[in-house]
Amino acid sequence: MITYDAIVIGSGITGGWAAKELTEKGLRTLVVERGRNVVHRKDYITEHKPVWEFPLRNARLSVGTKGAEAYPIQARTSQFRESNKHFFMPDRKNPYVEEKPFTWIQGDQVGGKSLIWGRQVYRWSDLDFEANLRDGHGVDWPIRYADIAPWYSYVERFIGVSGEKLGLPHLPDGEFQPPMEMNAGEKFVKAGIEKVFPDRHVTVGRVAILTQRIGDRLPCHYCGPCERGCSTGSYFSSQASTLPAAQATGRLTIVPDSVVHSVLYDAATNRVTGVRVVDAKTKATREYYARLVFVCASALGTARILLNSTSTRFPNGLANSSGVLGHYLMDHHFLAGASGHIDGLLDRYYQGNRPNGIYIPRFRNLGDDASRRDYMRGFGYQGGASRGGWGRGGSQVGFGIELKHRLQEPGGWTFNMTGFGECLPREDNFAALSDQTDEFGMPVLRIHCTWGDNELSMRKDMAASAAEMLEAAGCKDVRTHDANKVDALGAEPGLGIHEMGTARMGRDPKTSVLNAYNQAHDVPNLFVTDGACMTSSSCVNPSITYMALTARACDHAVAEMKRGNV
Repeated sequence: MITYDAIVIGSGITGGWAAKELTEKGLRTLVVERGRNVVHRKDYITEHKPVWEFPLRNARLSVGTKGAEAYPIQARTSQFRESNKHFFMPDRKNPYVEEKPFTWIQGDQVGGKSLIWGRQVYRWSDLDFEANLRDGHGVDWPIRYADIAPWYSYVERFIGVSGEKLGLPHLPDGEFQPPMEMNAGEKFVKAGIEKVFPDRHVTVGRVAILTQRIGDRLPCHYCGPCERGCSTGSYFSSQASTLPAAQATGRLTIVPDSVVHSVLYDAATNRVTGVRVVDAKTKATREYYARLVFVCASALGTARILLNSTSTRFPNGLANSSGVLGHYLMDHHFLAGASGHIDGLLDRYYQGNRPNGIYIPRFRNLGDDASRRDYMRGFGYQGGASRGGWGRGGSQVGFGIELKHRLQEPGGWTFNMTGFGECLPREDNFAALSDQTDEFGMPVLRIHCTWGDNELSMRKDMAASAAEMLEAAGCKDVRTHDANKVDALGAEPGLGIHEMGTARMGRDPKTSVLNAYNQAHDVPNLFVTDGACMTSSSCVNPSITYMALTARACDHAVAEMKRGNV
């Protein structure tokens, strides 16, 4: 029997960070991954394949289209394309029950969704960490910005973040490489918005994409197809960054195709002792043992594993004496905003395929005259400007050589922006085990999650404010959009792919699963550092907060091991 110092469940954004930190601190660490192995560079099989070599010209594979037959849920996201569907999991491999429309996007492979994420990274502030205490929704975070700020810096220096410093207290600056440059259309809109609304800021996105070299990772060269894998390591992924660092220690073991059934628990010592897994290929069961267990399987994957880890002491799921495990599921709501045309600038274009857009930080409910009374919390915007390509010919009048010649030149400028809004934590948004089982004999999740009145009111302002700003900036033919449909697909929870909150942190063991160090209140050698740990959702992308919390939790866990407390 092989016993490791630590087991990490999952190899994505947080699992990779846990592997790096634990191995570098001297622990022999096993990473258990339910999906297939993906080798950096070698397995980016479509990375630079020309569009014309794809049968469907690298079309977006939407629900019901050819090529998406095995992915009826994964195909709901616009990120799912002919060129990268091998980085998504066929839905039959991990079914679930949608009690209300909920899109669960899954990338089960070594590296997880770090291979396909949007790479937007924004620090949270005390506006976020104090939100629950301030307005009474959810429980109070057991940490504040000062607790995590050094860990944000630690993570940013390692992964590489390009961005512009703004000096905003509610969107703290970080350790930035030089920002990417906006194009002419974005600069035009920026100037117009900031002139009319001095309290609002248009900046280029803060992204985990290099503009300066770090080690053997090279600056981005704007080739474009980030979602196919990045051989230069220009964007952060487990494959390009954290897993190589862990492997360099000689203390890392990775076992792919290993579906975690449950975490093993010893009531006599009140400690977890390892994990039970099912081989994805043979269906054989085996066990691994360790002194520490970090669960980094994604918010819903983690909830499923812990709920399925039952014992006499924990009949409703491991470390669930509070009863909140699986509850307070959140996501960001988006796909509400506006678009418009920009007159002129026809002598201006852009070079390459910048893998980034603009960002407009939150400006609502900051305690000034921009506050709202019809909803709490707030939203930010992502978007960008571009010129029309040859595809616009499908909707334009014309034919023959005249049309072809016209389409050889770029079209006019358009600007599009969508809000990303905060979701309040609610107990009635949850994931629980169902009576249905998957091919491995494990109960599948049934998910019940809806947008509440606060989110729906916020969406109206997300669309209206976007139009207001574009019109003020001088855009023409401005139109609002909101894809949300009640109890139907469109902008349903899960589609933002920022699911979080099912094993929340908190100060009181009676109302939370984890303490201030992502350590289970009930079981001291069990840690959860993925999206499950989140106590509220903020309105900014959460991944860098997951990373910082993971590094901080690993530091605490190893210190506690040395003291003999775990």
